[in-house]
Amino acid sequence: MSKRITLLASVIATLILVCSQMSKAQTTQPSSADDTAIRQVVQQLQDGWAAKDGKAFAAPFTADADYVVVDGARAIGREAIDKGHTGIFTTFLKDSTNIATVKSIRLLRPDVAVVHAEWNLEVRANGKTEKRRAMSSMVMTKDAGKWSIAAFQNTPIQEQRH
Repeated sequence: MSKRITLLASVIATLILVCSQMSKAQTTQPSSADDTAIRQVVQQLQDGWAAKDGKAFAAPFTADADYVVVDGARAIGREAIDKGHTGIFTTFLKDSTNIATVKSIRLLRPDVAVVHAEWNLEVRANGKTEKRRAMSSMVMTKDAGKWSIAAFQNTPIQEQRH
């Protein structure tokens, strides 16, 4: 009987160890180099916006990236992201700024990260400035040492009413 209890205790201890290691793997923080590189990808988006350059804005996306905008519309691929942003940069968002603050970076695997960034958009039109905030969820992948955005979901942040 005591051999069974010892064996059972050993199995339970092993399962706890394996589960704790799996848990750690799913919430790994990036290395300093990866953290810097991922933040630079977000900075590229901000810089592309500041330049009102659709191609520069779309550059950090993978060729087949999936992009969902605040109204739920979906663009597939870097070319579509470029075209869509070129359109908004030459029309209703031509006099805008959009500043990003990275809120979190979590590695799912050494080459896959979930990144959340808050965006603060200011649009000037008809002598007025309108401010909007959004939270983006990005899935970034690392290929040949370079991070790129594979998926991007943009969600408006609603002001809390108390």
